[in-house]
Amino acid sequence: MSISPTGPASQAEFNAFAQEVFQLARSGDASTLGRLLEKGLPPNMSNHKGDTLLMLAAYHGHVDATTALLGAGADPDKYNDMAQTPLGASTFKGHLQVVDALLRHGAGPDFAPPGGKTPLMFAAMFNRLEIVKLLLSRGVDVHRKSSEGLSAAELARSMGALEAAAYLDAQT
Repeated sequence: MSISPTGPASQAEFNAFAQEVFQLARSGDASTLGRLLEKGLPPNMSNHKGDTLLMLAAYHGHVDATTALLGAGADPDKYNDMAQTPLGASTFKGHLQVVDALLRHGAGPDFAPPGGKTPLMFAAMFNRLEIVKLLLSRGVDVHRKSSEGLSAAELARSMGALEAAAYLDAQT
């Protein structure tokens, strides 16, 4: 995006720039994101669905971009319009290194937005056993119930994730 020395960018130019920035997060371009963050790009910038740059980087498994955004002050627990957090999204996708980075930078290991599920519930439902173990090491409540009244183990069984269900059952 080029800003004219005679005035601010037009709305169309700004929208094009914003789309490029969201693509940088999706593709994991930590270097370019870092430079833009240093120049004042808001780390909690979000799109029309409420997806932040961090959500996109985490969902797509980009550890370096996730870390750059967190280092610039991105809110690790900011959720989108579908009540999804970066930690929940990276858990769902099975990105263990991203999950670890989010936890190290303050993401709530047991946080669920209103109507949403906890990261442990997502890990259990999708049989992400290593992430289940990591979350349990952070002291999450294995007995917590979803808005539907189901525990992580019960959700795992409902999804056919029998290994995670058995592991969680053994923790109680």
